[in-house]
Amino acid sequence: MRTLLTTLHSKYIHASLALPCLAAYCGEECGDLLIREYTVNEPKEAVLAQIIACEVDVICFSVYLWNRLATLELVECLKRINVNLKIVLGGPEVSFEDESFFNRHQVDALICGEGEIPLKSLLSSWVKGENSAPVAGLRLPDHPECNHSSLLPSLDAIPSPFAAGLVDLTRGLVYYESSRGCPYTCSFCMSALDDRVRSFSLERIKSDLKILMDNRVAQIKFVDRTFNYNNQRSREIFDFIRQHNHSSHFHFEIGAHLLEEATLELLKKIPEGMFQFEIGVQSTLPETLQRVGRKASLPQLSENVRYLQEKTTIHLHLDLIAGLPGENYQQFLKSIDWTCALGADHLQIEPVKLLPGAPLRLQAKEWGIKFDPNPPYTILGSKDLEYSELERLCGIGHLLDLFLNSGRFVFLLNKLTLDFSRLSLFLEDLDLYWRENNLHYSRRSLRDLYLEVDRYLQQRFDGEKLAEYRELLGRDYAHHERVVSGSSPDFFNTDLNEFESDAVRSRVKQELDGIERSGKIQFFAAPFHHLPEHSGRTILIFLYIAKTSAGLQVKELTL
Repeated sequence: MRTLLTTLHSKYIHASLALPCLAAYCGEECGDLLIREYTVNEPKEAVLAQIIACEVDVICFSVYLWNRLATLELVECLKRINVNLKIVLGGPEVSFEDESFFNRHQVDALICGEGEIPLKSLLSSWVKGENSAPVAGLRLPDHPECNHSSLLPSLDAIPSPFAAGLVDLTRGLVYYESSRGCPYTCSFCMSALDDRVRSFSLERIKSDLKILMDNRVAQIKFVDRTFNYNNQRSREIFDFIRQHNHSSHFHFEIGAHLLEEATLELLKKIPEGMFQFEIGVQSTLPETLQRVGRKASLPQLSENVRYLQEKTTIHLHLDLIAGLPGENYQQFLKSIDWTCALGADHLQIEPVKLLPGAPLRLQAKEWGIKFDPNPPYTILGSKDLEYSELERLCGIGHLLDLFLNSGRFVFLLNKLTLDFSRLSLFLEDLDLYWRENNLHYSRRSLRDLYLEVDRYLQQRFDGEKLAEYRELLGRDYAHHERVVSGSSPDFFNTDLNEFESDAVRSRVKQELDGIERSGKIQFFAAPFHHLPEHSGRTILIFLYIAKTSAGLQVKELTL
């Protein structure tokens, strides 16, 4: 028997972890196993043709939010092409279907929850020509009832898919799993269904990571729900990576409130560019956190995030979730301000998704939550937030990416935040302008983005205040886009007198004498009158150094 294990990724760079783990666990007794990975961006006809060309007897799809609809379309076509094909679906998107799913989609089996044990039982039975006996985690047309997942007592029972060469290490991004489960029961998360945490042995984890690091995988993303649920364990893994890493970048999802002093001290030793932490704040409203069962100390989280920001070089990515029970529009704006004040590198805002099987979905009526019945099951409104308010928060989240997370408007944002008294109030006003001009859904170059901000400033302000803002905008622009004299945006004042022009050329020459020239060097100079660190008229020179290996570097000089 020949079986295809497959899935549709959202992007080509992603490499499956679930399929290699299943293949490694099933082994030879399940027949000939193939792994093929596609993306949702490929034409359906192309994917269909490639799957049929594999000439298999069984096709197993791993189904997620982003590929559910595309997968079910493929299943329908496959059954029409060859009615004898056996189709197996697994993954979070099919683990909670009702019994009618079998008739509607003509699938031969559903794998619910953790897939290794039920899939091996199913395939080994089919290899022998037998009907599979009902086991936990396996649903069949003649046994369609939903039963509990079958959990491996030891994760080390899964042979390493990395040592077996089952994972494509050439795409630049590899997912890695060192544990399953989560100690927390946040109602918006699928992990709320099982608060047990099982870890691979440290020996196994180190062996796998050594393979990945020795292969110089560019990015290794841990998929553990709360990587640092055990401080001693996480410290040992952190330190192992620190000592053996060559050039890989690691992403961890952590609970910042759990970090102990010994762990924080170790993290100070992590080299720049090696670690990124994703930290779920979700809400800063204690009543909301209590309603969704999220047990995390906000004061401790705040203290530890500030420590990481000030004393380590770790990139910090913070998350907020809009639409959680009990938090209205104005309260969420305050959550944005509180979280931004921690000084992290990135803040992401996402509307809550009512995932199948998650407790919050079952509580939707209680909290008055309306949501899209189709993937990704996004909230559409609640008794705390109207749809229009959710839309505004999504718009503000988009602007956070453009203006705060990008790092391209540092000088302007610092001043506007002070003048508006709160960052969220500025973003709220900018979102209004963005909507009035239908800008949220249009694409533009970096230069056009700065020009649009200039138009916003001219519409909202005048006099000295406008002049000050436009200078700060120009300073930001000059740090992120090469300015060419004669074609600079008109928020720059390029009026230099003869003495200043001579002084600029002299200063540039002096600076270039101390620079090793390995590429093209250009400069731009302009007078500024409202710089916070200088009084009166000041000439700033922006030196643009193009290096083949490092891209464009910008150096600011003061005349």
